Amino acid sequence: MDRFYEENNDVSAIFFDLDNTLIQTRKGDSKACNKLVEVLEHQYGLPREAAAESASSFLRAFRARPDDDTYGIYEWPTHLWRNSLPKNYRHIAKNISAEWLKLRFHYLALTPDVIHLLETLREDYLLGLITNGPSRAQWQKIERLGLRKYFDCVLVSGDLPWEKPDQNIFLEACKLLGVEARTCIMDGDKLETDIKGGKEAELGGTVWIPLQSDEMESDLPDFTIHKVTELPEVLPNSPKFKRSAHTSKVY
Repeated sequence: MDRFYEENNDVSAIFFDLDNTLIQTRKGDSKACNKLVEVLEHQYGLPREAAAESASSFLRAFRARPDDDTYGIYEWPTHLWRNSLPKNYRHIAKNISAEWLKLRFHYLALTPDVIHLLETLREDYLLGLITNGPSRAQWQKIERLGLRKYFDCVLVSGDLPWEKPDQNIFLEACKLLGVEARTCIMDGDKLETDIKGGKEAELGGTVWIPLQSDEMESDLPDFTIHKVTELPEVLPNSPKFKRSAHTSKVY
């Protein structure tokens, strides 16, 4: 923490993870499936228990494999719904899949406070998005949620020879932005990818945003915060954000 402030008062770039950092992917997907239980029950006549089991089965399968390039990008979730629904309801899989996508991106949309954060940070810093995952699945989120306009570079591991925590994906972002690694900060929810990789790439600082409060015990990150909108509280002095004279490891 001391090195971060002593050597990197002039941060030039901030890197963000996507899922469960900028957007609440796990929560959003769960909310979408919970809503679909109601749709299946009230619009299509499934018994409540069968509707809930179908949604749970779909979500488990989708999280295990969010994309399969042997299918079209919109055909894959339809295939998963077809396998998750009771046999006599599989004919509605296409309709349910379309509703799933609509609800999913509704719940994943950037919140106004996160939009404000990104727009304000862009006034003083270069911003990069570094995300692991299949290329089509990640770019679908990036495009559908209108994220590209907030970032000076976007790296998706599915497009590259590396994924986090490989230091090369972080160094590639530095190269694209024309900045030195020591002047960059990485923010993410996973110690084993975002934080470990940022450390190995010798970035200037790492900020951990754990999914659950009971995870908030680790010496690996330079800082731990509860949500991404708290990031300005741990940034060095800038024209927009003045850190408190009394800083601490966890906010």
